[in-house]
Amino acid sequence: MLSVYTADLHIHIGRDMYHKPVKITASNNLTLPAILKEASRNKGIDMIGIVDCQAPAVLQELKQLIYQGIATELEEGGVRFESVTLLLGSEIEVYDERCQGPVHVLCYFPGIHEMELFSDWLRKRMKNISLSSQRFYGTAIELQRKVKELQGVFIPAHIFTPFKSLYGKGVLQSLTEILASDLIDGVELGLSADTYMADQIKELHAFTYLTNSDAHSLRKIAREYQHLQMKHPSFKEFRYVLANKNGRHIKENYGMNPKLGKYYRTVCSQCLSQLKRDDSICPNCHSRKYVKGVADRIEALKDTDKGNVARPGYTYQVPLEYLPGLGKKTYEKLLKEFGTEMYIIHQASYEELANVVQNSMAQSIIDMRHGKLHVHEGGGGKYGSIK
Repeated sequence: MLSVYTADLHIHIGRDMYHKPVKITASNNLTLPAILKEASRNKGIDMIGIVDCQAPAVLQELKQLIYQGIATELEEGGVRFESVTLLLGSEIEVYDERCQGPVHVLCYFPGIHEMELFSDWLRKRMKNISLSSQRFYGTAIELQRKVKELQGVFIPAHIFTPFKSLYGKGVLQSLTEILASDLIDGVELGLSADTYMADQIKELHAFTYLTNSDAHSLRKIAREYQHLQMKHPSFKEFRYVLANKNGRHIKENYGMNPKLGKYYRTVCSQCLSQLKRDDSICPNCHSRKYVKGVADRIEALKDTDKGNVARPGYTYQVPLEYLPGLGKKTYEKLLKEFGTEMYIIHQASYEELANVVQNSMAQSIIDMRHGKLHVHEGGGGKYGSIK
């Protein structure tokens, strides 16, 4: 029997079990045990992808949790901790002679054995296997083939961001300039894009869209996620979902309004003033340097007005931390009352909320749920905001 499960498949580790950095820009408290507990107990999600599992210390800690009986490796792939399944992933930077610029990709594997084989293979093609998102010295297609050899899944990451992404930097027009399309299992949209924006590019209609948090801190986990219809949370079922096989599929994508993303609009690199699409000089400081926004990049690549009719719905959500006036104490109060952030954002009624927080905050949460809050657009590395 198929059920619906919540999944956020792009989460980083800040520090390993020896307190050494893994994702340098991630929070120090973003450790493997902390992620598992946050996902299972506070966020209320069923499946997570940790994308730094090629690091030897991360693999060692994962094996230690299994040895201690705290976690269990599943027969169908993945590692179970309490009510959450962890998928072992790795984010890698590709920049071969065919790329216009560096591209980040996500590679997931069934279990620890396959990830160890992958890590050993990468060690000869990467300068520092212990750090996240490191440069791979080889071709993108060579990497794709290795992932498939190890029964893995290959997904280009945050495909529109101006830096280190497929369309933002890697290719001029088509993903086939650097990748084998038949070796791609899905694509991750990133925070500054949604389904409707991405479907303006016809070659993307063939792929399943993923909406993940790319979390660099505990609070950011599940700021974007998806509902997966499958038998149970495992790697095997996840592969079926990506292939829309045996009734498995993505039922709904949940993501922030793209305007809240930090690369939605084109802005001046110097003063962060928003530029119009045809501006070549900043009207504010007269600089000629700019950061191309996702919305403008997609407009330049657009080649169709028809979306994929089989595409699941896309529901906008705003993480609670974006609400003005909702601080740490209020957040903890809400969690204590309702259990998980998922319930607060999507299910709690106005009456339930008003019994815990001020009426104005309860109304803000309800308005946020229905897309009624005004958004100031982000760009140039600065997130948008709720007004």
